[in-house]
Amino acid sequence: MNKEIVSFNITLEQSNDIIAHYLSYQKLNNGEYIVFQAEYSGVIITIYRDKKNKHKVVFSGDGALTEAKKWNIEAEAKEAKATLNRGWLCKDNQIGSDEVGVGDFLLPVIVVAAFVRGKDLKELESFGVKDSKKLTDEKIREIAPLLLKKFFVSKLTLPNEHYNELIEQGENLNSIKAKMHNRALLNMFKKFPDTKNIFVDQFVAESKYFGYLNDPKEQKVLNITFKTKGESYYPCVALASCIARYAFLLEKDALDKKYKMNFPFGASSKVNEFSKKFIKKYGLEEFNKIAKKHFANYKEVIN
Repeated sequence: MNKEIVSFNITLEQSNDIIAHYLSYQKLNNGEYIVFQAEYSGVIITIYRDKKNKHKVVFSGDGALTEAKKWNIEAEAKEAKATLNRGWLCKDNQIGSDEVGVGDFLLPVIVVAAFVRGKDLKELESFGVKDSKKLTDEKIREIAPLLLKKFFVSKLTLPNEHYNELIEQGENLNSIKAKMHNRALLNMFKKFPDTKNIFVDQFVAESKYFGYLNDPKEQKVLNITFKTKGESYYPCVALASCIARYAFLLEKDALDKKYKMNFPFGASSKVNEFSKKFIKKYGLEEFNKIAKKHFANYKEVIN
């Protein structure tokens, strides 16, 4: 099925509003005319600025029109031409990592590294992992336990209470992610030290990634290939993406059960309304344990 594409011109003020809204979901993109790019609920939001300083926003992916109409009620969708599936870029033994939760106000950051043997690719694909971002949560809950029985992974979970401590100590989101990715990859590399192919779903420039690994006591995993949308190109990253999402769903389940409330994903106004109800029920001190306090949502909620 061809994916939706929605685009329209915007003013500088509208550009700033859109950037502020999706800032927590920002993705690295060094395109010459790209001002900003983010991924929210499977929709890629890209803002372009041309040589005449005119701005345009493009929404692409399933649900693009719904998202675009938040900013332009008259927006209309076009169908993009289906892209050819180029297949995996590497079919040898490999280690790769991906993360989830960075744009979620109330849920933790989770990083997973996975090891995949070249001989196991067909079995991995039989689970539908080749299109990991298209899998529903229900499907991930079904296949992840089976994948965990057959493949090696390393999972790191950072609760928001600890996340807030790191931010207060001067870390930022990308430095936290870089250190988590390195640790997860290192756990896998120690098990499979002969692995030459190592991939990371790119979230920051390579030089900055290694610059964040500033602990002399922590061994660094080197010779990494960084690529945005890595889950589309490398089976190990696709597997890591699936397992990270599964772990994320289990974390939500645990919070739902503990607080007897249905925790929402993301950082929308719906999340803010939930947060106010949580504070009313459990108090601000308990809320501070589950929320990422540097998000703009935090000020909106407590004020």
